[in-house]
Amino acid sequence: MRGERFREPIHALSLHDVIILTKPELPNAQQESAKIRSGLISIIVPVLNEAATIERFLRCLPERAGGAEVIVVDGGSSDATVDLARNHCDRCLRAPRGRAVQMNAGARAASGDTLWFVHSDCEVPAGCLQQISDVLRQAEIAGGFFRIRIPNKRLVYRLTDSFAHYAGLLLGMRFGDHGFFCRRTAFEKTGGFPEIPLMEDAEFFCKLRRLGRIAIIPSRLITSPRRYEKIGAWRLTLTYGLIALLYLLRVPISVLAAIYRKTCAYQKK
Repeated sequence: MRGERFREPIHALSLHDVIILTKPELPNAQQESAKIRSGLISIIVPVLNEAATIERFLRCLPERAGGAEVIVVDGGSSDATVDLARNHCDRCLRAPRGRAVQMNAGARAASGDTLWFVHSDCEVPAGCLQQISDVLRQAEIAGGFFRIRIPNKRLVYRLTDSFAHYAGLLLGMRFGDHGFFCRRTAFEKTGGFPEIPLMEDAEFFCKLRRLGRIAIIPSRLITSPRRYEKIGAWRLTLTYGLIALLYLLRVPISVLAAIYRKTCAYQKK
């Protein structure tokens, strides 16, 4: 249920201070756990015209997420994104444009028992793979996400990476810039990301929450402020807030997408 609230945190992993939020128990939790190996994590990165960021992002992964399978899924870039990415990842795929379509394509191609969906304009924290593995050793956990941090001291960015975090806990909502991860089996049970023009990440998160508990890893994904700087920090923040509110009120996705296109969308050069 979209308006359903999270309960209070009930557990913390002492090694990595990972907060677990309660959800209904997964009926076949023990059977589900037996299918999960503690090995390969597949990092799935949807991209479109990311020549400015993709190479730096991929070069940093071996240091902080070494040992993961890295799959880049391009949605039809007109710049050098694919050429820059193909030598720094395990697989570089092409898919029809659309973040949901691209992430689903990456999941189908992935070899790992754990799927981690990450944007290319972020910096992953040290120890991230171990933190994910530690969380998913608990049979009741379906998946989770990381906290985020925008590296700018302006108040508007604290609304996005701090205030919005707690608002999201109350509303049971989360977006894809937080780096969703989950068991492959959980991903398949949700049916993947719904291939809709907007809010595919929020819809997927709602479905994932119904399968089990959700973990919050406090280590921060450092997220680029470039979109805020391009569109206007207050304009983008307030529009995101409005769209989230309307989504909770069950306003049709087509209406939300129209609002987003009119106020915030821009074409990458």
